[in-house]
Amino acid sequence: MPNHDTLAIEDYALIGDRTTAALVGRNGSIDWLCLPHFDSPACFAALLGGPEHGHWRIGPSTEANSTRRYLPGSLVLETTHETATGSVTVTDAMPTGDDRADVVRIIEGVAGEVELEQELVVRFGYGSVPPWFRRLQEDGKDILVAIAGPDRLVLRGPELPRADGHRHRSSFTVREGDRIVLDLCWRHSWRPFAGPVGESEIVETTVAESAEWLRELDYEGPYLEAVQTSVLVLRSLTDGVTGGILAAPTTSLPETPGGERNWDYRFTWLRDASLTVDAMLAVRLSEKVDLWRNWLLRAIAGDPQDMRIMYQRDGGRDLLERELDHLPGYGGASPVRIGNGAAGQRQHDVLGQVMLTLQRLRSIGLDDTQDSWRMQRALLGELATHWEEPDQGLWEMRGEPHFFTHSRAMMWAAFDCGVRAIEEDGCEGDPTHWIELRDALREEVLTRGFDESTGSFRQHYGTSEVDASLLQLPTIGIVEATDPRFLGTIARIEQDLLVEGIPLRYRTTGVDGLRGHEFPFVLCGFWLVTAYAQAGRLDEAERLMERLVSMRNDVGLLAEEIDPATGRHWGNFPQAFSHLGLVLAATEIAKAQQAAAGPAQAESAEQEQQDAEREQADATLTEPGETDPAVAPPDGGDAPQR
Repeated sequence: MPNHDTLAIEDYALIGDRTTAALVGRNGSIDWLCLPHFDSPACFAALLGGPEHGHWRIGPSTEANSTRRYLPGSLVLETTHETATGSVTVTDAMPTGDDRADVVRIIEGVAGEVELEQELVVRFGYGSVPPWFRRLQEDGKDILVAIAGPDRLVLRGPELPRADGHRHRSSFTVREGDRIVLDLCWRHSWRPFAGPVGESEIVETTVAESAEWLRELDYEGPYLEAVQTSVLVLRSLTDGVTGGILAAPTTSLPETPGGERNWDYRFTWLRDASLTVDAMLAVRLSEKVDLWRNWLLRAIAGDPQDMRIMYQRDGGRDLLERELDHLPGYGGASPVRIGNGAAGQRQHDVLGQVMLTLQRLRSIGLDDTQDSWRMQRALLGELATHWEEPDQGLWEMRGEPHFFTHSRAMMWAAFDCGVRAIEEDGCEGDPTHWIELRDALREEVLTRGFDESTGSFRQHYGTSEVDASLLQLPTIGIVEATDPRFLGTIARIEQDLLVEGIPLRYRTTGVDGLRGHEFPFVLCGFWLVTAYAQAGRLDEAERLMERLVSMRNDVGLLAEEIDPATGRHWGNFPQAFSHLGLVLAATEIAKAQQAAAGPAQAESAEQEQQDAEREQADATLTEPGETDPAVAPPDGGDAPQR
């Protein structure tokens, strides 16, 4: 069998069932899978070590030219292996299921014959717990069962591997017209065996589910294929039961080769989740956004002083950061971390992003429930007691807190949204104090946040450095994109942060408290596209957008960072930030193109968009006044019923 050299991050593709997800390598190896949930321990962890830490490979035994694609309208993966003797396709899917998780691999002979090899290594507990394997009979057919503690995997199919030391192996020949289906099914070890999946319909059903969802996308602007793929990725990272939206399905993929900037992203950041909802709304995919709002209410319910910046996918708060010493890390990059120590940070921008998204939901007709407005009011009240304190900022700096300009602008947005909710949307309350704080913050950002000597906004009040988050100031609404102060900020970012045309988040020699460097951040590239489009620099926006879209991998996925010199992807993968940034940048270019075509056409398009949003909201969203019975009022009342 060809050796298991470390694949490039971009050589992986994502499959998932909206409860968990797997990464499948171009070589046919599933090297990452957490069961039964995104944030559960991995049973295949070769991604962060080697084959001995768990993987499932099905691929040619000889050299092959391997190409792959997602079946249209889905993230069902089809890989074609062409060898000197023939070609086969392997279709990988994870169908949705109740109280189970399945990985289905369908092998079909296309031409000639191909010898395939299969290797299965199961290691629960992030590659540390070998299971007890048994070969049993089920309805006269062999099945392979692996069990350890609460976890059990059952492998069904006609080509089951056999024990070979500490792994299971097999080889078999696939000829034209052959069809082999293998199903690896997880279920709790104390539960009865789950029945076989419906093999003949599984791909059709899985594709149909996502294609039906994608048909609701109302976007005909530029980069349509990239937008479609990105929203499918965002959908796959949204827990279909709880509504929690993950930042990524992986942990500890390094931001640089061998570096220490390795973090667990299998959680729901309030900021990332809010921006994901914004991206869905931008292309009129408003279906089930109320699921996210109800998740938010459940997660935050309780004392507003205890609001976290991130939670588990189900709203839980156990994010204790620790290191797994038995895993060497991707390409030797250590430590491998699970949990995330940034969960306890103060990041003032988070509430601003949440409030902006809730304001957008109100604008399309998703009225606040009594509980949701009480929650917002309580959180704004808490922010009003801490607004004069520094924070760790958007990028979760692990150094000393500062007065970050972006954070201060987002606090302005939080209070502005609260005022608008009362004055424009009829929510209950007296906005007088919020108006005072809003106005004070705007004055502060425009004076202390602006560096007269450089003609640019600054990263924080104690520096002349810039930060890519400043590109968001017009989107936040605190300054116009054509304001000379913002244009000066773009110029400074171009001068100080661009690496071959793509921006870094910031210069790491500053305040982040970590060693080493990092590559350009994909989201920041899309922010620069957005800034160009908003500032009337459409040609530059389109050129940068074309470049960023071309840097996706062969199936359209993006990691957190990209080395523009080599095209290598770095950081956790695929990254929600990167894909939501693509969607929002594409819609911003579409607006700029409409504006360039003529004011009347742009106004008409904008009105059509608003009408479509409201019509869809009326059809799909929660009725006004509907409440989640599991939510406790955040500013008092009975404890939540869970």
